[in-house]
Formats: sequence, C-alpha cells, structure tokens
Amino acid sequence: MKKQNTVIRVEKDSIAEELGIEVGDILLDINGCEVKDVFDYRYLIQDENIIVGIEKPDGEQWSLEIEKDEFEDLGFVFESGLMDKAKSCSNKCIFCFIDQLPKGMRKELYFKDDDSRLSFLHGNYVTLTNMRQEDIDRIIFYHLSPINISVHTTNPELRCKMLKNKNATRIFDYLEQLSQSGIQMNFQVVLCRGYNDGAELDRTITDLSKYMESSLSLCIVPFGKTNYREGLEQIELFDKETASVVIDRVEKFQKEFVKKYGRRFCFLSDEFYIMAERALPDYDFYEGFPQLENGVGMVTLLITELEEALDEAKADDKKRELSFACGRLVYKYISMLCKKIEKKFKNTLIHTYCIENDYFGRTITVSGLITGSDLTNQLKGKPLGTHLFITENAFMNDTDLMLDDYTVSDVEKLLDVKLVKASDNGAELLKQVLSAEG
Repeated sequence: MKKQNTVIRVEKDSIAEELGIEVGDILLDINGCEVKDVFDYRYLIQDENIIVGIEKPDGEQWSLEIEKDEFEDLGFVFESGLMDKAKSCSNKCIFCFIDQLPKGMRKELYFKDDDSRLSFLHGNYVTLTNMRQEDIDRIIFYHLSPINISVHTTNPELRCKMLKNKNATRIFDYLEQLSQSGIQMNFQVVLCRGYNDGAELDRTITDLSKYMESSLSLCIVPFGKTNYREGLEQIELFDKETASVVIDRVEKFQKEFVKKYGRRFCFLSDEFYIMAERALPDYDFYEGFPQLENGVGMVTLLITELEEALDEAKADDKKRELSFACGRLVYKYISMLCKKIEKKFKNTLIHTYCIENDYFGRTITVSGLITGSDLTNQLKGKPLGTHLFITENAFMNDTDLMLDDYTVSDVEKLLDVKLVKASDNGAELLKQVLSAEG
C-alpha cells in the first residue's frame, strides 16, 4: 500500500477518532475501490453509507461500516496532501524562475510541479504538457473546477519553443474538452519581451477569449530575472516605455470585451502599471480580483481595505513605534499607507524601509522574495521600534521559514525586534499595527 495513504493525524472529534483510527493506520480502500489520490478519497466519501478498509500497524485489517452526513469528512490526515506524489514539470521554459535559483538552497525549492490536482487544491498553474488523455478525463469526471492553466502563447510553434517541449501543442485539444465539459479555467501568460508580446499577445488574448463562457480570467505577468541565468536565453526586461505599450494593447481588448461580454476578462499584474509609472486601476476595475495570487490588483485591494478600515477606526493616543520592510515594487504605496496611519494615530511612529534583493539580484523587486539575510543585513542598526512587519508571503507554506532558511527567531535575534508576518488583508493589517504596542 502506498505510503501516502498512511494516517499521520486524526482530527479531534471526527468520525475517525470515534472509530479508533490512530496514527500509523493505513487506508486500504473505500467501498472496495482503491484510493489513488485525494480526489478518489473525496469522491468516495461523499455518500452517507460507506465501508472503509483499514490496516493497523500490526497487520490486522478492519472493515468499518460508516453512517454519516453526505459530504461529511472522516477526519483522516494523510502524509501527503495529495495522497500521491506530485507530478514534476517536464518543460524547460525559457522564463522558469526555478532554473534561475542560486545553488545551495533547500532541495524542495528546486522541485517543479505541474500537477492539475495542485491547481485545484492550492491554485498552482499547470501547462497541461505533463498530462495524458486519461488525466483530462479524470478532471472532467471529478469536475475539478476551476483549473489554472499556464498558456503563455496560443501560437503552437512558439509555445513549443518557449516551453521547450514538443508536447506543448496538446493544450489546444485539452482546452476545448475542458471548455465543452463545463470546467472553469483561469489562464496565465508570462510575458517575455521579444517572444510572446506584441502581435503574439494579441493573438493569445483573441484565441483565449473564445472560451469566455467557461473561463474566469486571463492574467498577464512580466518575466522575472535573477542574477543566475548562466546558460539560459537572454531575455530583456520590460521598462517604462515597453510596459506602457503592453498596457495600451491590453486596454484595447478590455474595452472591447466590456462592450461585447460585460467584463474585461484579461488583466495585467501590478508590476506593469508600476513600471510604466501609471496610476493603478481602481477597485471596481478588477471585477472581484480573480487573479489576486498573481499580483493582479493586490496593491489596489490592500490600499482600499486599509483605507476603509482606517476611516472606521477610532483614533487613540497610545504610543507605538514600529517598522515596515518591503520590496522596491510596492515601497511608495506602503510608505503612503503608513503616513496615513501616523496621521490618524498621532503617537504612532512607523519607519519604512525598501529592501533591495541582493540574494536573487536587484531586478527582483517583489516583497514575497525578500530573504532573511537581505532583511537583517540591510536593517542592522536601523531604528525599528518594537515590531518589524514583513509580508507573510516571504515565509514558506505558513511556516516560520524564509527562502534562505532564516527563521522568524533568527531575524528577531539578529535585529532585536519582534517580527510580524504582515497580513495581505488591509483591515487585518491595520489591526496588527494597532496591537503593536511597546
């Protein structure tokens, strides 16, 4: 039996606890059916009456007849969230960030996933090159929706070139099948200057808009470049002028789609507007923020939420001294918000610091890729107050671990300050700030 079907924890007050399931027990089957992964598991436990096969550590096998509410979970927690090994990526994308990592980082950081199940569970993006027809059939059978798909270009030859995979053209048949089966899709394009921009971007947006009824959104994000591209294609970064050109092209489609479909469908990540020194679109522009995890509208949402919470907050005279550290991309916005907090809370002093990314290279400007070494090296000896705020996205999978293995404790000891994982929700962030009393 697969190791991934081994129980590592039993939820408190769950059916599993009531039945005497323990750590180390192995799930054999449900209703006589093999459980290959988490989707088999979720599908098979839907019924009110099920029979679960369990093997105890001593080899004894149990057959448990269970009556429960429809869709009620059993309370098993397995060694792998997928109950299977994640599928690795078979592409050699010219823009892959993992191929640009420095040597010596944690082994798991070099793993490239391309697994549709992670798309459904955690919002990861998949290229579909790693999939066979039976995988598509399974998505349709379980109705795994929405699924997030990295398209990059709808030009078959260019897609093969950019992904360096001869199977890259499979996507077009798969998109049609998913659309016809009612599977909702989010699309992503990593825009590489001189490759899939310009007329190629026009083609991609036009082609993907044909799936408007079954797709939620298309996001376009710029290629990110580190200092570690030895042996890789040289790709120019977007600048103020070229970012402006991209915005203008996409705006034409957005206006056309609003007239024709009542929604914009395609969105640019915040980086394009900031690089072009354009004003960020307002809250309503983003139509519910369908691609927030890709940085599409993230700054606008944060500003809106925090300003609304600030208007409702009652001023006080409590003394606070704290600091914010962030990447260059959002520094001016964070500084602006901190000044607004200081204006309302007269005895609150907030230091703001722009952290340059020496670990990956100074072309990396996002806050989520700040490392503990850059943070401590650049803030050593600076006035920080009692609390230092840094985005929660700089920590790995809800842990206290940063990308370079620095922990919260490490940073706190080196800087003699309480480190706070700053919420991406503006209202929650204000609460965190107001509770940071000396």
